[in-house]
Amino acid sequence: MSLDTESSPSSSRDWFFPSPSFIHSTSNPSQSPNYPRRFTTIPRHSRPSPPDRKPPKTPSFRSVSSSSSAPYGDRKYGRLRRKIEFTGRSEKSPKCEEDGAVSEQKRAVPNAVSGEKTASGEMGVGIAGQRVKVRWQMAFSIAILITAFGSLVHKNFSLHNQVIELQDQISNLNIRLQACNLLDPVDTDSSLQESDHISSKGLKSLALLVSLSLLSIPIFVFKYIDYVSKLRSSDNSSEKVSLNKQLEYWVDIFLSVHPYAKPLALLVATLMLICLGGLALFGVTDDSLADCLWLSWTFVADSGNHANSEGIGPRLVSVSISFGGMLIFAMMLGLVSDAISEKFDSLRKGKSEVVEQNHTLILGWSDKLGSLLNQLAIANESLGGGIVVVMAERDKEEMELDIAKMEFDFRGTSVICRSGSPLILADLKKVSVSKARAIVVLAEDGNADQSDARALRTVLSLTGVKEGLRGHIVVELSDLDNEVLVKLVGGELVETVVAHDVIGRLMIQCARQPGLAQIWEDILGFENCEFYIKRWPQLDGMQFEDVLISFPDAIPCGVKVACRGGKIILNPDDAYVLQEGDEVLVIAEDDDTYAPGALPMVKEASFMHISRPARKPQKILLCGWRRDVDDMIVVLDAFLAPGSELWMFNDVLEHERERKLADGGLDLSRLVNITLVHREGNAVIRRHLESLPLEEFDSILILADESVEDSAIQADSRSLATLLLIRDIQAKRLPYREAMVTRGHRGSFSQGSWIGEMQQASDRSVIISEILDPRTKNLLSMSKISDYVLSNELVSMALAMVAEDRQINDVLEELFAEEGNELHIRQADLYLNEGEELSFYEILLRARQRREIVIGYRVASAERAVINPPAKSERRRWSVKDVFVVITEKE
Repeated sequence: MSLDTESSPSSSRDWFFPSPSFIHSTSNPSQSPNYPRRFTTIPRHSRPSPPDRKPPKTPSFRSVSSSSSAPYGDRKYGRLRRKIEFTGRSEKSPKCEEDGAVSEQKRAVPNAVSGEKTASGEMGVGIAGQRVKVRWQMAFSIAILITAFGSLVHKNFSLHNQVIELQDQISNLNIRLQACNLLDPVDTDSSLQESDHISSKGLKSLALLVSLSLLSIPIFVFKYIDYVSKLRSSDNSSEKVSLNKQLEYWVDIFLSVHPYAKPLALLVATLMLICLGGLALFGVTDDSLADCLWLSWTFVADSGNHANSEGIGPRLVSVSISFGGMLIFAMMLGLVSDAISEKFDSLRKGKSEVVEQNHTLILGWSDKLGSLLNQLAIANESLGGGIVVVMAERDKEEMELDIAKMEFDFRGTSVICRSGSPLILADLKKVSVSKARAIVVLAEDGNADQSDARALRTVLSLTGVKEGLRGHIVVELSDLDNEVLVKLVGGELVETVVAHDVIGRLMIQCARQPGLAQIWEDILGFENCEFYIKRWPQLDGMQFEDVLISFPDAIPCGVKVACRGGKIILNPDDAYVLQEGDEVLVIAEDDDTYAPGALPMVKEASFMHISRPARKPQKILLCGWRRDVDDMIVVLDAFLAPGSELWMFNDVLEHERERKLADGGLDLSRLVNITLVHREGNAVIRRHLESLPLEEFDSILILADESVEDSAIQADSRSLATLLLIRDIQAKRLPYREAMVTRGHRGSFSQGSWIGEMQQASDRSVIISEILDPRTKNLLSMSKISDYVLSNELVSMALAMVAEDRQINDVLEELFAEEGNELHIRQADLYLNEGEELSFYEILLRARQRREIVIGYRVASAERAVINPPAKSERRRWSVKDVFVVITEKE
């Protein structure tokens, strides 16, 4: 709508349109109809050029509600707006409403404080009533605060919605005005900017208030908790735990149960600091909320970024955020440092998982570990080395240090140590127990019953592995009576090696046959030749007599019969024919060093009409006492000829010995071949030993006494002292000329020396000493005064052989048993004549006439026997002073 007037001498025409008050009055029909008309003149030179088309009809103005707040302009049409004034006095402005809400909140806060003071003043009336009043007052105050805060937030959002509605109305109105080109952009922009400023200021005040409220909430909560805790502690009749302790307990449980509780708490604290800092910055600066949140993050990440802040408010807020960021950064450094330290401690203490398969697992730690590792390293040398994992209840660094001190070459085998208990399934899984090809359970040093009980619990733990076991279990036991129980628990997975029983039987065999200890060391260890079982299909249908001479680099000893459930038969008949599935037991240097070849041309052996010499009664002295003496007596009664005597010399009283022997299951009335003779005394006291006829004994067995068997050094010192005293007494009693006739000069010691006299005395009787420490072995080897038995080393060899192939345990059990086959040393005159030239194959066939298998020999001028000799087809000259090592049936 426009009017033409004369406003200049040139009578130029100007455009007119109603003023804002005119628009407002026309939009309100309740106003008086006699309203003044106000017009605004737009100069002609500032009017826009008329459009090409006909201007559209001016639309009628839509009424605007008088309750609307300050308008907000649309930015898209910001340059085409005109300032419009609204004269709605019936509604309050948003700022006034906001100030009213703030004042209402301020009035509510003193009311809450006064309520707290009133509650605290009434505490003098009874403890129970005071507690109820205080709780009601605190709850009422908190309810008032929550109500006031909720009302303020509700009003603020209501005003904000009204502003948005008014902005939509103004935007629609501006679009209509723009269509008529009647809108002035300058005045409209300033009005909208003023309204935006008012609305933004209200939001910033609210953000600052929210941030301060959130910061004050923890203070009120802690004060309330402390107050309630004091009330509970003041009531002596109450047994309730204080609220502080309950919260501490809950926090402790949360941090201990959840592994990621600490990093999660740090993350939550960081996010809360960023959000609160951003709201506070939004309340004291002119930036947007997103910019303030980003600025808050920069203050947390780098405390030096607040240096550019200007103004008291922004500086206080930025310093507070930076201070909180420094605390969070310090906590983060502490958590990271603790995590790294825990990880390195876990690796150092051996708590990490072993990711291996087909490895050998050793559970436990004892003096036999060094010899066992040495034998396993030799066995794995042909494979380029292997993996051996050791787990014991010791520190990982100590185990690695002790293993590094062992004086032998590992030959490419890697030894991995882990700290843990074999009784815990989690520790067993840590060493990949289900993927191990063999598991060796070592007996602990100390009491035999406790050691076997722990071995039994370990077997129970191994059988409880859910994944199952790929390999077999080799258990070292100390008492033969516990073997049945362990096999009952472990079933077919378990192979047992009873250390005391093995050593006792070896000592008895070596006492009957001097030099047999060296043979057993060669066969049990992996350094020379050992037992192997393998199937050869090309031998099917061949008699065992031909199989004996079919291996140039091995000596067949038996057959594993498939049709009899895999039973191993040592020294079978010559007429036995190998069937499909049968395997051959041989003695060879390694499992890949032998193979069957063509049958050699061997001269037919002539039969030697020489009968075996009859067994003669023997007198044997047993020095010391062990828990398995009863088992040794039974074995001696089976091996010795009738009329033999067994003298028992130790410091155990005679009636106590009989009781212990009876407790062990020995019935003295059932002894057939031997007679027990009891003598009491100390084996390390010379006058006690001099009371014995030491020069009359055929064999003397010195045992590691039960009283000192816990310490290998003490036991060996006692055994060595007893050995030296016995040899000295024998040397003094034996005539020197008789000793010269028996044997001439041997070794580097002169015959008049003390060591030389004891060597000559050793020709009359055989002394077998049970030695536990390998260092004592060197002393006895140099003096050559005893045919020793190194118990720890021999048991370790047996454990290693059974760990590599569990079938070998059946072979060893038969060779150690009272019945079946055994190793024996035979004189050469049983197989040949003096100076006769024969090949080893010919001697092998001659021995088969006596149902024996020759596995080696020792010539008269040599100190060690040769097992599985090479060049078996070559002929050589033999002497009747030579000896042969054979596998034969027990006599």
